[in-house]
Amino acid sequence: MKKILLFTGLLFLVTNLFSQEKLAEIKFTETIIDYGIIENGEDGNRTFVFKNTGSSPLVFTRIFSSCGCTIPKKPEKPVMPGESGEIQVSYDTKRTGIFQKAITVRSNAKTANVILRIKGEVLPEPDEDESTEDK
Repeated sequence: MKKILLFTGLLFLVTNLFSQEKLAEIKFTETIIDYGIIENGEDGNRTFVFKNTGSSPLVFTRIFSSCGCTIPKKPEKPVMPGESGEIQVSYDTKRTGIFQKAITVRSNAKTANVILRIKGEVLPEPDEDESTEDK
């Protein structure tokens, strides 16, 4: 009887040890970047910062936006456990008006798809007539 209990206990322990999956986990500092109200043609580059909090290297398979006016750039190399990284996003600030765009991040992380968002408002270009009247 003792041998059966000991064998069952060891089997349970070994099964638990080998069944734990090693996964990457992605944790973003922020998932929404608000540009606020910006001038037409102003710098449209922003950065999403993340950390791999998992136990396996984080590999991005695809990062894409909901519109051609937003261009994301993914890290080319795997991000090791405990390391941080960045996803660069460039918005075309020549487009006047309020904007809200989504960036989909696909990876081998436990949560395979993450949606990042950018939003803000680009002011219209100042009229040349108005700027010459002030002089």
